[in-house]
Amino acid sequence: MARVFLASMHCASPPNEGIFRTIVTLGIFRTTGAGADHISARERLVRRLRQAFLDYGYEQISMSALAEICGLTRRALYHHFSNKEEAFRYVLQFDGEVAIRDGLAAGRARIESGASAVEVITEIMDIRYGDNRRRLAASPHALEINDQAFRRARDIMVQAAVDFQAQLAVVITELHAKGMLCLRANVRAETLAQMLSDGARGSNQALPPIPLDQLRQRYATMTEAILYGSANRAADQDRQGKVGASRLTA
Repeated sequence: MARVFLASMHCASPPNEGIFRTIVTLGIFRTTGAGADHISARERLVRRLRQAFLDYGYEQISMSALAEICGLTRRALYHHFSNKEEAFRYVLQFDGEVAIRDGLAAGRARIESGASAVEVITEIMDIRYGDNRRRLAASPHALEINDQAFRRARDIMVQAAVDFQAQLAVVITELHAKGMLCLRANVRAETLAQMLSDGARGSNQALPPIPLDQLRQRYATMTEAILYGSANRAADQDRQGKVGASRLTA
C-alpha cells in the first residue's frame, strides 16, 4: 500500500481567506462534530476537495469538477486556488495539521487516563499515520494519489515530519518526567522520536502490506521494540534502583 496520502503533510501558504467567507454565504454547512455547532467553512471545503481526489484521482479531475463538488463556481474556485495543484497541496496541509494535532491530543489524554508509555505512543501513531492510511486504502486511486503527493508536495511532507517529530519528542520528555519511561543516559528524546516516526512510516510501507485491521497492533509492536531498546520500563527502573540500594547497604 502506498504511503499515507493526507497524514504527513504541511503546506506553506493557504489560499485567500476570502474563499471561506464566500463559501459560508452559500449556506452549505450544517451541524456536526463534538463540541461545536458547525464545522468551519475551511473544514467543509477540505472534506469536499479531499473526497474528490480520493474518488477521481489527481490527473483525471478538473478544476471545473472540483468547483462543482465544492458548491462553488469555477471562477470562485480559481479566485482562491490558481490551479489544481494548489488545491491538492492545501488539502495536504489541512489534513497533516489535523492528524498531528489530534494524534498528540489523544496521546496526552491517554497519559491522563493512566495508560502505559507504549499505549500512549501507539495511540499517537495510529491517529497520525493510521487514520489516513485507512482512508486512502478505500480509494481506487491510492497509488496515483501517493505518487502525486510525493511529486508535488515533498517539501510539505518533510516539514510535517520535522514538526511532528519535534512535538513527539516533547511527549517523550513528559513521559520521562512523569516516571512512565526512563530514558537511558545516551538516548535523547529527539532521537527516539525520529526512530519511532521512521518505524511508523515503515509499517505503512511494509511488504506484504499490513492488513488494515492489524495496523494498530503493528504500531504497538514497533513502538515497544524501539522504545525498550532506548529506555527502561518504569517498573524495571524501580527494580534496578532497589537492587542497587540493597547492594549499597549490604
